[in-house]
Amino acid sequence: MSATPTAVTALTDHAAEAAIHAACRALALPTVRAQALPIAEAAVKQRLSHQAFLAEILTAECDERDARRRIRRVNEAKFPRTKRLTDFDVSRVPDLPPATLAHLAGGNWIDAGEPLVLLGDSGTGKTHLLIALGTAAAEQGRRVRYVTTAALVNELVEAADDKHLSRVLGRYARLDLLCLDEVGYVTLDPRGAELLFQIITAREERASIACASNAPFSEWGATFTDPRLAAAVVDRLTFNAHIIQTGTTSYRLSTSRKKGANT
Repeated sequence: MSATPTAVTALTDHAAEAAIHAACRALALPTVRAQALPIAEAAVKQRLSHQAFLAEILTAECDERDARRRIRRVNEAKFPRTKRLTDFDVSRVPDLPPATLAHLAGGNWIDAGEPLVLLGDSGTGKTHLLIALGTAAAEQGRRVRYVTTAALVNELVEAADDKHLSRVLGRYARLDLLCLDEVGYVTLDPRGAELLFQIITAREERASIACASNAPFSEWGATFTDPRLAAAVVDRLTFNAHIIQTGTTSYRLSTSRKKGANT
């Protein structure tokens, strides 16, 4: 059965503009409200059909919403600074060929719940990669959070003391990607290590963790103190994982030396 044609009310330009603004406020369409007149004027000049005009104005609303969502996702991730993959010199990391970096930037590994482990000495680009890949994932619409290991453990301990640990664990469980930096930088007490293990176990094969560490896996026992717990953490973070060695040459140190030589 065909729909009954809707009766059209003739409006003056002023009345039509007021009606558009009122409808856009009611429907939460700020871009349509702001762009209706200029897009309508362009449509008249280009002799677009009514359908083409409608497509243009709705596409503008969708594009603006996507842009706002990307910005919101990046802000929610709480990255400490801005880092982009385009700013990373991939030639510094022989273990990271351009094809592998492109695959990681695409984010399919996140959808598959696969871990990413970045291992290397201080200044070799681990945090840059961690933030840049996390930013790419957030801009693709994924829920991402960056946190250092020490800060996460402190948050978990405080939540446990305040009797709302389950709420905090639930918040981290909803993330598509957890970017965990500075694994192995500080020794964790048994309670903190066990709470961190809960986060890691809850995400195993379901949601991705990307972590960065300056210590090889063989030295993680110094961080988790309990050898069995350290082995369990390594086992979960390396199963089906992408493991990237960033090397031993500090980019920051070499850059400082070059600047010193040129002065």
